[in-house]
Amino acid sequence: MNADFWRDRRVFLTGHTGFKGAWLALWLTRLGAQVTGYALPPATQPSLFDEAGVGELIDSVIADIRDLPSLTRAMQQARPEVVFHLAAQALVRPSYDDPVETYASNVMGTVHMCEAVRQTPGVRALVCVTSDKCYANQGWDWAYRETDHLGGHDPYSASKACSELVAASYRDSFFPVADHARHGVALATARAGNVIGGGDWSLDRLVPDLLRGADQNQPVLIRRADATRPWQHVLDALSGYLILAQRLHDEGPAQAAPWNFGPDESDVRSVRQIVDALHRRLPLTAEFAATPVGPHEAMALRLDSAMARRRLGWLPAWTLDDALHRVVEWHQAWRRQEDMRSVCLAQIDDHMNACKKDR
Repeated sequence: MNADFWRDRRVFLTGHTGFKGAWLALWLTRLGAQVTGYALPPATQPSLFDEAGVGELIDSVIADIRDLPSLTRAMQQARPEVVFHLAAQALVRPSYDDPVETYASNVMGTVHMCEAVRQTPGVRALVCVTSDKCYANQGWDWAYRETDHLGGHDPYSASKACSELVAASYRDSFFPVADHARHGVALATARAGNVIGGGDWSLDRLVPDLLRGADQNQPVLIRRADATRPWQHVLDALSGYLILAQRLHDEGPAQAAPWNFGPDESDVRSVRQIVDALHRRLPLTAEFAATPVGPHEAMALRLDSAMARRRLGWLPAWTLDDALHRVVEWHQAWRRQEDMRSVCLAQIDDHMNACKKDR
């Protein structure tokens, strides 16, 4: 990543009040970017957005991605060169409870984002963040590549597959490679693994649930202990998004494609292994269900990130053990009521230093 690229760069970021979006906003401001965020109020209390004072660092617009006129107006006022689209309903189980809201946010939200970019002169790079769950999960043991079929059993996964199709359609119809000199926009999608990190208080996510249980001295029900996922620290995923956006800006349509940003194969672990690893770091109690509990969720998922490693030079800087250490470190600092913005920025600095060593 070229840190100088981001200095004074105008960036528009949707979803800045969410877990990943707040971390990205902090990183961008650390690099000197001029950031405008657009999102609904934080979905949890507490939230990373509030605990780290993200709204004090950027131009924060609290509004709905489903409101196209509002979104377009905010983007045109911000005059961005780079756009990150992270706003979404981000969880599998809530998608069963409210599929309409999930599809409206994740599918029409992407439509609105692409349409707002069409109506905003000066945008050079658009990164639409979807999910590793956008693939039609076959239950196989090998990793999904960017060329594999899209699909989804649950509303969340299906909505992310739809979001990918929307982005591809806009790229082909309105931002075609052959006509880049006229429209000037390079659009890519990014599919990361199961991200973990400090400041995530979402319900029905494994690590936040375990931390909550530890804080409250309450046992946590583990629904699918043998399910495997590509776990990674949120900063590893975000570093991929930042590199991709820079390359889109500088190289245009050469990098306008879907991209996987997943961990090393050794960090594809079962839920049970994550529980055991966290238990070694802090006291917690977990109860493992004898059979899977709740609506359908895929049991196996892996990502093949060879294309990002080969063409973008991206690599995860932290192992899963590093990531879990950083999560616990962050959470314990929060419990001690430390300055959480400083804690976040220190972890961002550590990650950037690790990236330099890896290169």
